[in-house]
Amino acid sequence: MRHQKGNKKLSKPTDQRLSLIKNLALSLVENNKIITTQTRAKQTQRFIEQLITKSKVDSVANRRYIFSKMNNKTFTKKIFTLADNYKERNGGYTKLINVGIRKGDGATLSLIEFVN
Repeated sequence: MRHQKGNKKLSKPTDQRLSLIKNLALSLVENNKIITTQTRAKQTQRFIEQLITKSKVDSVANRRYIFSKMNNKTFTKKIFTLADNYKERNGGYTKLINVGIRKGDGATLSLIEFVN
């Protein structure tokens, strides 16, 4: 069943929302941790964990799938090397830590990073 499989709108149109999630995922893979709002971090976590699960099996089809999602060759290479650390792990590749509240608008900030 597909109950409650939707995504948060993040107050953005579809193309802007997908672009935001992809850019956050790219920054996460490059820097190993990022600080963003809690809802954006949760959506990024959901997106990146699906990609890591797919990249645990290194095949041409999976490489093409990851490239089709991100359209970035360096990201594709990095995520396959990153997935080698999680071969025996069944999910939970990232963790969220609440950092505090942003001073300007009171949004809850979260740190998202990879689990070692």
